[in-house]
Amino acid sequence: MNEIIELIFATNNEHKVQEIKSVLGNNIKIKSLKEAGIEIDIPEPHHTLQANASEKSNTIHQLTNKNCFSEDTGLEVEILNGEPGVKSARYAENEKQFKNNTEKLLFNLKDKTNRTAQFRTVISLILNNKEYFFVGVCKGNIIDEQRGNSGFGYDPVFMPNGSNKTFAEMPMEEKNLYSHRKKAMQQLIEFLSQFGKKSS
Repeated sequence: MNEIIELIFATNNEHKVQEIKSVLGNNIKIKSLKEAGIEIDIPEPHHTLQANASEKSNTIHQLTNKNCFSEDTGLEVEILNGEPGVKSARYAENEKQFKNNTEKLLFNLKDKTNRTAQFRTVISLILNNKEYFFVGVCKGNIIDEQRGNSGFGYDPVFMPNGSNKTFAEMPMEEKNLYSHRKKAMQQLIEFLSQFGKKSS
C-alpha cells in the first residue's frame, strides 16, 4: 500500500483516538470527528456491537461522503450472560461517570468465583461506498478491585490472559500486545494494504 488512505474515525472519544493512532503505520491517516470539524453525538440504539458500529460509520459517511470507520466495544462477562456488553458505556446509565459503571460491575460480581470476561471490538469501515467489518477479541478476567491509572473505562479491573497486570497498569505499548481494539485494527490495516495492492 503506497498511497496514503485518509479515514474519518467516527468517535468523540479521545482515548480511543489515541489507541488507534498508536497502531497505525505511515500509510493511513485518520481524523477524529473533532479534527474533521464535525460536531455530532451519534446514538447507539441497537442491540449488537456490529449494528452500533454500522450506525456510526454510516451516519458520518452520509454526512461527508468520505471514507470513514467506527468501532463499538463491549465488555462481556460470562457469568453475567454477556453483560454489560453493548451497554458497556451506559451500564450505570451515566456514561460521563464511567467509574459508576465499573463499581456496578464489581457489585454484580460480588462473591462470584467465575470472573471470566472478554473485550470485543467490532469495526465498521466504509471504503468507496462499501461496508466491511472487522472483529477483535481479548479474553481475560475481572479482578475484585481497581488497579492502575492508565487507560479508561473498565481497564482498571480487566486483566488479560497471560498477564498479571490490568490494562490500567500497562503503558500503551504493553496494552497493545493484548488489545482487542489493536487486533481489530490490524485486520483493517491488513485489508487496506491488500486493497491498495489490488487497486494499483
